[in-house]
Amino acid sequence: MPNVSVSGEKVYYAHRRPVPAAQPPVVFVHGAGGTHQHWLYQVRDLPQAATYAPDLPGHGRSEGAGRDRVGIYGDWLVRFLDEVDLEQVVLVGHSMGGAIALDLALRYPQRVAGLGLVATGARLRVAPALLEALRQEPEKGVQLITGWAFGPEAPEEMARLARRQMQMIAPGVLYGDFVACDQFDVVGRLAEIRAGTFALCGTQDRMTPVKYATYLRDQIAGASLTLVEGAGHMVMLEQPQAVTRALRAFLQPA
Repeated sequence: MPNVSVSGEKVYYAHRRPVPAAQPPVVFVHGAGGTHQHWLYQVRDLPQAATYAPDLPGHGRSEGAGRDRVGIYGDWLVRFLDEVDLEQVVLVGHSMGGAIALDLALRYPQRVAGLGLVATGARLRVAPALLEALRQEPEKGVQLITGWAFGPEAPEEMARLARRQMQMIAPGVLYGDFVACDQFDVVGRLAEIRAGTFALCGTQDRMTPVKYATYLRDQIAGASLTLVEGAGHMVMLEQPQAVTRALRAFLQPA
């Protein structure tokens, strides 16, 4: 999988380019403490669109420091799009990645052909106890996150793997991600979004519950909502086929 330099730092990303591509390119943005691996099913299973899933700086195989504001990640993502020569894309973001996608749709609307908001919200307040744990006892914070992140039907091995992967993220990067989430708030601006939008949420999501996705659907003109029965916050890992079906329907409506 390829690398590109963004502001002098190596960025790793998963990529699939069909020939010919009949749909706009899709860029997947992972959430706090995540990596491109959260999107591998979707990168692979959209046969008519070029797909990209970068590791944000300081995450996975990408160099650099993490950020502590969604808007700073948004500016970084625009530079990534420039480096891979993508003028306009469908942005699909999970949790903090959804916040980054919303940020681009508001500040760089000319770059956003469509918007997929997965397990996210217009405001992403973080429990003070979790922020404190991430700052003082990162291992405890990771245990809390992964304990909340999966629905009751998810295999325990999936949660264990997620915990191991999150433990590989530098504690300062992980803390910065959740500070970025806690500071994010575009509740009053959703009516400004003009890109076609779909929201998706697992019915057992305890971190960004269904009411968050319903609010996005109700406040963004023309937005649709898909609920995935039994899935938790990591819906694209727990039920990847359901997420891919929803994305295909959004990209190629009847």
